[in-house]
Amino acid sequence: MTPLFPLRDPVCDYVSLDEALAGGLDISEVDEAGDVGELAVRNPLDRGVLLYDGEELVGAKQNRILNVSVLLGAGSTARIPVSCVERGRWSWRDRSFRSAGHVAGPELRRHKATSLRTDALALGAAQHTVWATVDAQLDRVGALSPTAANSDGFQARAADIRGLSERFAPEPGQCGMVAAIAGRGWCLDAVSRPAVFERVYPKLLAGYVYDALETAGETVSADQVLATLGRCRAKRGPSVAMGEDVRIEGKGAIATGLAVDGELVQISAYG
Repeated sequence: MTPLFPLRDPVCDYVSLDEALAGGLDISEVDEAGDVGELAVRNPLDRGVLLYDGEELVGAKQNRILNVSVLLGAGSTARIPVSCVERGRWSWRDRSFRSAGHVAGPELRRHKATSLRTDALALGAAQHTVWATVDAQLDRVGALSPTAANSDGFQARAADIRGLSERFAPEPGQCGMVAAIAGRGWCLDAVSRPAVFERVYPKLLAGYVYDALETAGETVSADQVLATLGRCRAKRGPSVAMGEDVRIEGKGAIATGLAVDGELVQISAYG
């Protein structure tokens, strides 16, 4: 684990998902019938809210993870793209979603990012890739889940995740990190605001540890990771809310992120 720190003060103002939920942010199915690939979000706050790529939401008709990071402006609404991570349920549990307390591990997020392309057919392919990855991870950690729920894997190994996570305390002012997981590659996660990263950090770390359970192998250094990303090319496109979606691809790496007025607000990279 290598901490990352900001090179300049952030301009874009926003809070984390968990802080926003406590303040009245509402995430629900788009309507009574629901849509597996989209959720409705209403932000009543006077600040923007960052919904982080891979954050898991539990409740409603089935659990989901965010397909991309979304920055929802103050007092606005949006429909956000998601993937199902609970294949065996399509029935009401709650009217609104709550935070699962973790971000999906790098393995699942990397497979999702690789499967998602600009064409519509990719959405179905990505969903099947997500389900297959969830199933493989549940099997690897020895979790029994009647509905094939990603969250059941985290719950089954909660004590292990908590015990290992306690060894990695965040640094003051940290805004991101590079994590090299033995035998499973590397991941870089960062946001522009250290105060928001402090809230997202335990959720990201839970996903890292989940992937690290039952693994072994070699790791890479942060310098190698940054050098690999430096050789990649970036593309930008419209976001569902504020800013632009950023996609970075190259040999040995793939990354997704969000930029607002030239400021890189969030990035997740995998290799």
